[in-house]
Amino acid sequence: MDASDRWPLPESAEVRDAVVAAYADPSRGYHDTRHLSEVLDRLDELAAHGVGYDATPVLLAAYFHDAVYDGERDAEERSATWAEDALAAVAPAAVVAEVARLVRLTETHTPDDADANGCALSDADLGILAAPRERYEEYVAAVRREYAHLDDDVFRAGRAEVLRGLAAKPRLFHTAYARERWEAAARANVERELADLA
Repeated sequence: MDASDRWPLPESAEVRDAVVAAYADPSRGYHDTRHLSEVLDRLDELAAHGVGYDATPVLLAAYFHDAVYDGERDAEERSATWAEDALAAVAPAAVVAEVARLVRLTETHTPDDADANGCALSDADLGILAAPRERYEEYVAAVRREYAHLDDDVFRAGRAEVLRGLAAKPRLFHTAYARERWEAAARANVERELADLA
């Protein structure tokens, strides 16, 4: 299913189109329309297996979570601000506030256990870590393209730091379904990439 097909506010297609166009920017590596579609697919998968979440704000947050992506540290904050501005006229204030909160949460992927919306979005976003080996290697190569401006040593050090941070988490995934289905594969992929970087 195309990324444009899951937008939950049919009266605001122009907002959706602007966000999808941002993901389609040819300068992007991993954080592109394929990533957006995969996050939406994983949200569908979670819902199909009984994971409960509020569909409208979570779907909107999925669209906006990497709407701004340029390798700078405040991209999530700028994405959240874009969501607040773009959705203010087309969604209830409580929905807009929840979308912005969820987008900001993707900076750390550390939702509280009781945060059903945050757990679902975080798991869908990090689900790439559990991908089959070929897709995982495509993901790694695409991330490298996004940081083509960095030399290999700087990139490898930064990437290893990110991966060590992930590996140190007591759990990568927060929903029972994702922990059961994705955790082991994700940890194997992360450990293999760390070994390759070393």
